[in-house]
Amino acid sequence: MGKIFYVMGKSASGKDTIYKKLLKRLPQLKKVVLYTTRPIRDGERDGVEYHFTTRDHLEEFRKDHRLIEERTYETVYGPWSYFTVDDGQINLTGKNGYLMIGTLESYEKTRAYFGEDKLFPIYIEVEDGDRLLRAIKRERGQKTPKYKELCRRFLADEEDFKEENLLRCGIHKRFCNQELESCLDEIVKAVTAEI
Repeated sequence: MGKIFYVMGKSASGKDTIYKKLLKRLPQLKKVVLYTTRPIRDGERDGVEYHFTTRDHLEEFRKDHRLIEERTYETVYGPWSYFTVDDGQINLTGKNGYLMIGTLESYEKTRAYFGEDKLFPIYIEVEDGDRLLRAIKRERGQKTPKYKELCRRFLADEEDFKEENLLRCGIHKRFCNQELESCLDEIVKAVTAEI
C-alpha cells in the first residue's frame, strides 16, 4: 500500500527547503502539487510550488466534490485559500510513496480523507526567534515585502501548532532544523524505514 509523507511546520521553519531537498534525495517519492488562490511570489512557477488558481476554480472543485482539504486565511490582502484536489495525483492502491507539504490543519484533513495509516507526519521545528529572523530575511528579498502578513502568519502559527493540536494529530516526533543537512539526514532515515 502507498503512503503519504507530509511535511509541515510553522512559517519560516524551512519546510519548503526541506521539501525540495527531500524530493531530490528520495526520488522514489512522487510530488503532490497543492492549489492556492494567493498571488504568485517572486521566483515561483505555476504547477511547481503550487497550482495558482482562482476562487471560481475552487468553487468548481467544491461543486464536483473533488476537495480533499481546504483552508482559507483572512490575510491583510484579502482571503487566500490553499487546498488539495482529488485530481489523480495520488493513488494509494499501489506501492507508491508521495511527498506533500502543508499545515497541521491540512495534514489532519488529508489524514481523515485517506486514513490514519496512510500518512506519515514530518514535523519541522525551529526556535521561534530564529524563525522570525528567517522570515524577515525572506520577506526583505521580495519586490514588495509584506511584513504585516508575515506578522499575522507568525502569530497564527502559535495557535495552529500548539502542543495539544500536535498531540491530537498524533505528532510525537519532531525534526529540529537548526542545521539543515543533519535534519535532512534524520528525515531521510525515518522515511526510508517506512517505505
